Amino acid sequence: MAKARAIGLVSALAASASATASVAYADGPFSFNPFSTPPAGAPPPPAPAAPTSAGKQPPPSEVGSTAPSEPPVRVRNDQPRTSSAGFDPEALERGAKALKEINSSANAKKAFELMKKQEETRQTEWSSKTAEFKAIQAQAETERQRVVYDEQKKLAQFQAQTKSQMARYEDELARKRMQAENEYHRARNQELVKLQEESSIRQEQARRATEEQIQAQRRQTEREKAEIERETIRVRAMAEAEGRAHEAKLAEEVNRRILVDRANAEREKWVAAINATFDHIGGGLRAILTDQNKLVVAVGGVTALAAGIYTTREGARVIWSYVDRILGQPSLIRESSRGKYPWSGVITRNMSSLARKSDKGSSSNNGKGFGDVILNSSLDKRIGQLASATANTKSHQAPFRNMLFYGPPGTGKTMAARELAQKSGLDYALMTGGDVAPLGPQAVTKIHQLFDWAKKSKRGLLLFIDEADAFLCERNKTYMSEAQRSALNAMLFQTGDQSKDIVLVLATNRPGDLDSAVADRIDEVLEFPLPGEEERFKLLKLYLDKYIAQAGSRKSGWFKNLFKKEQQKIEIKGLTDDVIREAAAKMEGFSGREIAKLMAGVQAAVYGSEQCVLDPALFREVVDYKVAEHQQRKKLAGEEMNGA
Repeated sequence: MAKARAIGLVSALAASASATASVAYADGPFSFNPFSTPPAGAPPPPAPAAPTSAGKQPPPSEVGSTAPSEPPVRVRNDQPRTSSAGFDPEALERGAKALKEINSSANAKKAFELMKKQEETRQTEWSSKTAEFKAIQAQAETERQRVVYDEQKKLAQFQAQTKSQMARYEDELARKRMQAENEYHRARNQELVKLQEESSIRQEQARRATEEQIQAQRRQTEREKAEIERETIRVRAMAEAEGRAHEAKLAEEVNRRILVDRANAEREKWVAAINATFDHIGGGLRAILTDQNKLVVAVGGVTALAAGIYTTREGARVIWSYVDRILGQPSLIRESSRGKYPWSGVITRNMSSLARKSDKGSSSNNGKGFGDVILNSSLDKRIGQLASATANTKSHQAPFRNMLFYGPPGTGKTMAARELAQKSGLDYALMTGGDVAPLGPQAVTKIHQLFDWAKKSKRGLLLFIDEADAFLCERNKTYMSEAQRSALNAMLFQTGDQSKDIVLVLATNRPGDLDSAVADRIDEVLEFPLPGEEERFKLLKLYLDKYIAQAGSRKSGWFKNLFKKEQQKIEIKGLTDDVIREAAAKMEGFSGREIAKLMAGVQAAVYGSEQCVLDPALFREVVDYKVAEHQQRKKLAGEEMNGA
């Protein structure tokens, strides 16, 4: 009973102390129990509730659950004993009185131990609540990190999905672009195939037209030639018959006597010579046959002589074939300024070089342009520049530049290349593309031998390939043989790099037929058009001097002219420049070769006339005939093209 009473007093004292503390510190932000010291940062402990029965404490749920404290309300102080803050000293007095009673009581120690245990229990509850609060805080932090991780994961998934969509879109665009390019290339290839087929058809038609034209021209020329020869033979036969008849009448008897005497003398002489010869032969044979040693020596000598002759002949043939293969000119070369062998033509080349040097001043002012080649002014100037550039390139040991000459037939491509080589100081060699195809599998070897021979030139060599499209055409041609393709590959191999020894000049009438790799090796492209009116006038003047004015003149050298019959010179009467210019105006579309043939026809017409005289009437007649023939050929070629 006393123990319960002590506990009640202690509780009342504690409650009064708590009330006193709450009243005393109502103005401050904190309220705490003066008997306990809560941990730093922990919320202030709630005031202990009064025990419901003696010796029993309220459950932890009731102790731990405290309502949120509201700010204290200031009350009016109507009691004079209290302070202005509402402090009542009676509670302290009651507490002091209760403490005195507890101290004087026998259960004071137990009461303090009980209060200590209550305080420890309260500290344990606060520690558990602090740990629980920290656990809740850690769980909230974990939840926050989980939310952040989920958001980052969603963001990464969205970025990956976006990147995948962009990749699919780019792949779709690339596929569409590739499809469009493939369609374009397929259409382009079809168009190229169609163009190639059309080009092949046109080439075949042009070839047939050209062959028919050539055949017709050849037949016409042969007919004219046969008529001229027939007439010439008839006139010559009549003249010779009359002369022979006249001479026979004058010297028939004299010739008969002379012939009889000469025949008798010759017969006697031959009979005596035959008798003497047979006597000597018979004596020698008798001596050999009667003496066995002489017979053996004679047979051995004849055998040794025959063996020596045969061995010498075959050895010389083998050695000469080896020398010809090593030092000789390749079989593909049709024409060259170099001799067939290195030692041949040295004197001739030196004399020709001296003649060119002596004639350099006069040839520059003779009005004939680039040597004997008549070209338009721009092309003539361009070729002169190329000649100077090639000569300077050779002197500075720089690589040469390859060239392509294209244009209609007979416009002077070959002559321009020859003059270009002479002006540049280079050797000159000519081959035709048509010679490569008949070689078959040997074409590759011949081409390599050709370039090996060309590289041996000390002055440098200008290799001119006429009709280059004959074996340098496109490699995708259906009719191109394997040997021609191999020859083209050999040519491409030899011309792959810039050369310091060879200037390659290609000439063709159809530059579009050349292989693209061949066109890639060309550095300079020159077009040779048909001559204009002024060029035709100059060509007529040139060939008039060559075929008419200089016809019948003897060349230098008395030995050559000793056994050569003197030709009759052609007399020119009244053929002025106005007549020649009139003819040049009529000859629209003529090439240089056709003009040369026309002047050769004028020469034949002059020789076929009674008097060897060229007058304007005969010149106009031949020109009109050739112009009409040219127009007829053009008309036939146009009709064949339209019919095809």
